Amino acid sequence: MTAFVLVGEVFTGGWIWDDVAGRLREAGAEVYAADPPTGPGDGLDAHIRHVVGLVDGAAADRVVLVGHGYGIHPVLGAADLRPDRTARVVHLDAGMPQDGDPALKALPDEATRQRLLEGVAGPVAPPASPEEWTRWGSTDGVPADALDRLTRQAVPQPPRTLTEPLRLTGAYAKAPTSGVLCVANGTSIALVQSLVALGDPRLQVLTEPQVTFHELPTGHWPMLSAPGELADALLDAAAGRGHRLTPAGTEPPAHLRPFLLDVPERPRERHGAVDLYVPDAAAPGRPAPAVVFVHGGPVPEGVAPTPRDWPAFIGYGRYLAELGVVAATVDHGLHDLAGYPRAAEDVRAAVELVRADPRVDADRIALWFFSGAGPLSADWLAAPPPWLRCVSATYPVLAPLPNWGMSDSRFRPVAALRAVGNPPVVLTRVELETPEIAATVAEFLGRADECGAAVEVVDVPGGHHGFETVDHTDEARAAVADAARRVVGHLRA
Repeated sequence: MTAFVLVGEVFTGGWIWDDVAGRLREAGAEVYAADPPTGPGDGLDAHIRHVVGLVDGAAADRVVLVGHGYGIHPVLGAADLRPDRTARVVHLDAGMPQDGDPALKALPDEATRQRLLEGVAGPVAPPASPEEWTRWGSTDGVPADALDRLTRQAVPQPPRTLTEPLRLTGAYAKAPTSGVLCVANGTSIALVQSLVALGDPRLQVLTEPQVTFHELPTGHWPMLSAPGELADALLDAAAGRGHRLTPAGTEPPAHLRPFLLDVPERPRERHGAVDLYVPDAAAPGRPAPAVVFVHGGPVPEGVAPTPRDWPAFIGYGRYLAELGVVAATVDHGLHDLAGYPRAAEDVRAAVELVRADPRVDADRIALWFFSGAGPLSADWLAAPPPWLRCVSATYPVLAPLPNWGMSDSRFRPVAALRAVGNPPVVLTRVELETPEIAATVAEFLGRADECGAAVEVVDVPGGHHGFETVDHTDEARAAVADAARRVVGHLRA
């Protein structure tokens, strides 16, 4: 008999698992749903002890421990104390906390995270209205009555459950692991695979044979929005079924495959974190306009080669130089989600370096953002300098994803759009974009329609995220040429 211990997100009790637990029991499983600590002084250790008690009381010899969001912290703590009774650990739309990590480190609500870091006393209040739950993750798919019930029955979270560090000996790592990802909340199997392909050693554990993945096309609360699908995913996980990731290095990763255009080789100049591709005609006294390419991310620190040495950015640099434009590629500090402010400063410094070059017309500059660098465009859209002639964005993330914990940040391009004052935007959109990113593009274009902002869309039929090295098709080549022609046209207007 399979036994499950289900541990919920902040503010929730065992009741939130009712539908899922019922379906698991119908399949013959033994199910226990954990309640949260209720004492204002209770901490993470108290929650771990409660989960351990449920494990010890199970009739089955071994149990599957399921942690939703914050709940992965007490789950891992319990698995570490009861490794021989843990059949599998399931991360349900949850992170991968390590020894010493407090839960507040991964809280999606930025304001609450900051208050806890500042030592504000007292329990953390749950959202007061259904609309406020989006600060804690996507509510996509949750019926209105279920969201109302979540609001009514939510309980304050004792602060020490979020501030106490998780203490792990490593014993928990003996258990197999599964991840159940909620796509509408910002994570998918494809996204995790792309991060693994970058070579981050911290993520290579996810490629081990005992690690499986499932994804659900819903928001952060699948026990309310898709209980049947969640129950099926948990049963599959318990049986060891699911998708397995490909280890880095077993095949050329997408970002290191050849650029789709055959462009002539051209020397580049290295100036600190910036590489310059200078057209033959550009010289002091004959300055040319410039494009600064801003790679996406996060790209883990230490990844080699760095983005400016990736074939796509070398290809773009050479191609724009062939078109008579100085092209600059820059390595910046977007190594994790907390790195956006540093990356913004790195990009600003790169732009100033480019504008100061005597071969560059400092009054004709374009910025071209890719993928996860999309949020960095917000500052330039909100307060564009007169020399910024164009902003380009290719398969961009144009709003922080729900699980990034950046709902109040300045890095929201959709909020920066205005009817008057924005530079023209050239947006390259791929047909086969991941749903979580496509939603941000749709939101951005909807805002552009509302305010009449100048946005030119270049579509890539059949195109994937990173299409320049993935899709060597006529449609993909035409899209690169079209986007470049539009950007250069704005620089020369």
